[in-house]
Amino acid sequence: MTVITCTCCGQDLGDVPSMWSFSAPDTWGVPGVGGASFLEEELCFVELPELEEQHFFIRALIEVPIHGVRDALTYSVWVSLSAAGFARAVEQWEDPQRAAEPPFFGQLANRIPGYPETLRLRVRVHTRPPGLRPLVEVRAHEHPLAAHQRDGIAAHELTAVAAVCGG
Repeated sequence: MTVITCTCCGQDLGDVPSMWSFSAPDTWGVPGVGGASFLEEELCFVELPELEEQHFFIRALIEVPIHGVRDALTYSVWVSLSAAGFARAVEQWEDPQRAAEPPFFGQLANRIPGYPETLRLRVRVHTRPPGLRPLVEVRAHEHPLAAHQRDGIAAHELTAVAAVCGG
């Protein structure tokens, strides 16, 4: 938590959470998950044998600038990648040069409270050096989450985020 005072209205927000995390992709909780499915801290594979489907996920961060504050509002989310993208991400996971990789295309795999539907929003995933989670760039430019990521939010908006995210 960060002690924050809003620069636009002067409101002292006290200790307000600026990090929200999703424990799994939303697909993890659907009926029929089985087979070789696994959920780790950074990687997830979901097999739905009855539907003959496979889904590949990595954990990444959406950072939203907060006006007048050094820290960002951060959502630790899951992103769905193609099988080839997932294989490449895993192959490069410990490679110090992975930050030079071109971004992966994917889709957001969590519903973020307080926004219109975020599940399956188009994103780009930018890898960073080992030990740092990749960063998500929301590509659906008209979506409010993309606007917030691009333009930032006022610090006093963190209280509304906390209210809808359970804080």
